[in-house]
Amino acid sequence: MSELGVAEIPVVEDDKPSLPRLQDQARNPLLDSPILPTLLRLATPNVVALTAGTCVAIAETTYIGRLGVEPLAAMALVFPLVILMMTMSGGAMGGGVASAIARALGANDVERASALAMHALIIGVCFGLVFMIGMLLFGPYLFALLGGRGRVLSEAIAYSQIFFGGAVIPWLLNTLAALLRGTGNMKLPSAIILNSAMLQIILGGTLGLGLGPIPQFGMRGVAAGTLMAFCVGIGIMGWYLLSGRSRVKLSLWNFAFHRTMFSDILKVGAVACLSPLQVVLTITYFTHMLANFGTEVLAGYGIGARLEFMLTSLAFAVGMASVPMVGMSIGAGRIARARRIAWTAGAVSFAVVGACGTFIAIFPGLWVNIFTDNPAVRAAGREYLSTAAPLFAFIGLSISLYFSSQGAAKVSGPVLGQTARLAFIVVGGWWLSGQGATSTQFFWLAAASMILLGTLVAAIVRATDWGPKAAGLPS
Repeated sequence: MSELGVAEIPVVEDDKPSLPRLQDQARNPLLDSPILPTLLRLATPNVVALTAGTCVAIAETTYIGRLGVEPLAAMALVFPLVILMMTMSGGAMGGGVASAIARALGANDVERASALAMHALIIGVCFGLVFMIGMLLFGPYLFALLGGRGRVLSEAIAYSQIFFGGAVIPWLLNTLAALLRGTGNMKLPSAIILNSAMLQIILGGTLGLGLGPIPQFGMRGVAAGTLMAFCVGIGIMGWYLLSGRSRVKLSLWNFAFHRTMFSDILKVGAVACLSPLQVVLTITYFTHMLANFGTEVLAGYGIGARLEFMLTSLAFAVGMASVPMVGMSIGAGRIARARRIAWTAGAVSFAVVGACGTFIAIFPGLWVNIFTDNPAVRAAGREYLSTAAPLFAFIGLSISLYFSSQGAAKVSGPVLGQTARLAFIVVGGWWLSGQGATSTQFFWLAAASMILLGTLVAAIVRATDWGPKAAGLPS
């Protein structure tokens, strides 16, 4: 048996299933089922869960816009750091946690899986404390460095003091969700995400804007509503894991630290954290450059960036669905099928994200006008979307191929693609600043970087050898 839990099968370059593989199909239909229908079926639950986060982003931007232009611009400063923490805790380190749990359960070692769960919670708490201390100490200086001034800076600090002051809460929420996903339980984490999203919209809007006898707490209220919604999710998942209903059981008794278990999680999760870090560095640097053009341009870009996040989440859903399909095909020696899955997922992501982005580029007011009635902010938002939105397709392509490369255990190339995009934005921004460029030219810089990222990642994936040994997983 291979480490993926399927029978070892010789490499068949013509991709025709041998008799052993046909016998294995009943246990692993991902190997021979039609690619596109299977991919879409697996992606659907991911779309539902990620759509909940998108609804929160839309609602949050809407009621922050009602607080004024300055809070909207402040959120544009804070948003990249919020996304950094959420993607690190949920997708990057969360992936390391789920991977370690799944490998232990695959070896039928429930005791090790439960011990790994406790170590994962410790890692989550420690990383949450690092974010909390770092942002409380250095957040104000960082926001000022990014161009925050006056009320924009004070509103950004107000939000971050509450949200990052409770940074352990998001880390615990995403760690618990990763524990459940590692056992194969996808339904409960998705249900928790939906529940938290609804509560976040209700509580954040109520505390931020005020309702009835509840006073208006502004940006602090929005952040507090988010943390309160997360606490409910932590309570439900914590109860489920402690109740013995899950294959992994949390136990505080007879717990002992094991360095190898920390290493088992961190050697996957820590490396994975490089990808969201580079993405956020790119957005942060670009936000810093746009801050020089004034609050209205910054706020307009922030509205457009929210749409970018919303549309590319569709690529996340498709990409995550491709991971088990590619991984199982690699493990079975069906390299040609693995590549067809990757390119099918990439084509779906490119087409869907590109079509939605093009529609919004033609009618940008449909999105921008939801969040503000300020003419200058609307003009900046429309200009950014008209320029860059069709090219969100290239980001969708890169995201999908990144996840497919995870399935093939060949992810360093797509990470280097993100590095190239970051360098392009830094060098290009420095040159444009020296030329006294307009905000429009900076928007074109962002659009060009999207093309660079998508084409470079696609070229790297095409050139990378996805041999059968790529499926090797840590024990």
